Order: sequence, then structure tokens, then C-alpha cells
Amino acid sequence: MENDSLNKLWHAQNDNSEISNAKDILNKAKQQRNGQYLSITIMSLTVVILIFYTISFASNQWNNFTLGLVLMISSLVFRILLEFISMYRKKSQLVLMSQKVYHAYLKKHYKIRLMINYYITPICIAVYLYGFYLLLPYFKDYFSEGFYTYIVISGILSLIIIIAIIINSVIKEHRFLKHLRRK
Repeated sequence: MENDSLNKLWHAQNDNSEISNAKDILNKAKQQRNGQYLSITIMSLTVVILIFYTISFASNQWNNFTLGLVLMISSLVFRILLEFISMYRKKSQLVLMSQKVYHAYLKKHYKIRLMINYYITPICIAVYLYGFYLLLPYFKDYFSEGFYTYIVISGILSLIIIIAIIINSVIKEHRFLKHLRRK
């Protein structure tokens, strides 16, 4: 149904822009949406693991261990919510707008996405890192030295991979915004 609506909108216009058909726009949008789904999936799995860990091992009293887990979970949940809001807001606008108006909307959308990626995401990462830092003394006390080393190394590697995915996403969104500005 959305494809039909889009095709009707794009074909009904007398615009000679470089984007000649709705299929090109849909393919680009689908590719970017799949990237967002991947990010959401990775962050959601991490949240599920952290919640499971919290339920299994957190004590009933409030301490730095509990605070660390809460900070890690809340930063990821906040970032997941931002991704969902951004994704579905863009999707709902796609069907309702003409090509020129949607082009302008996309520029605004990706400027907001870049602000999220440049300002909010580093704050979320810093909160997550601080939460992880708060857990390290407890891990050192309760686990063997080898397993503690594994946790530290795997935690750092996981964070590096997540940051690399985010940087890759930011670079793609920045390129797409430059592409939109040229038109």
C-alpha cells in the first residue's frame, strides 16, 4: 500500500530532480532502516542481558553495583527509544509528503540525527562507561582474575565494536545529508 501511494505521489509531480522514481527513494530508505534495526537489535540484546544479570545477581540494597547496572540499562534504553522515534517519525512522514517537501523534511531529519549522534550518543556512551566502571570492583572481588580479565577485555572490545557501528552510521548519514544538500 505504501509503495502504491509513493508511486502515485512521485509520478504525479512535474519535477525534474535527479531522483527519478520512488523505487530509488524506497531502496535508500529501506537500507537505512535496516541499519537502524541492526543497531536497535544489538542494543536491545545488551539490555536483555543486563536485565537478566541484574535480576540474577543484584542485591536488594542500593550500591554502586546496582547503580552501574541501572546507568548502563537506562542509557541503552534511552538510545533505543531515540532510534524508534526517529525511525517511525520519518516513516510516517514519507507517505504524506510530495517529493520536494519530503526532500526538505529529509534534510531536517538528518540534521537532527547528526545532532543526536554528535551530542546525545556520546553522553549515552559516557553514562554506559561510567556504569561499567562502577561494576569493575565488584567483578574483581567476586570473579577469578582470569574471568575478570575476560570481562574487562570483552567489555572494551564490545564497546569498541558498538562505537565503530555508530561511527559508520554517522558517516553514512552525514554523506546522505551532503547528497541531499546538493540537490
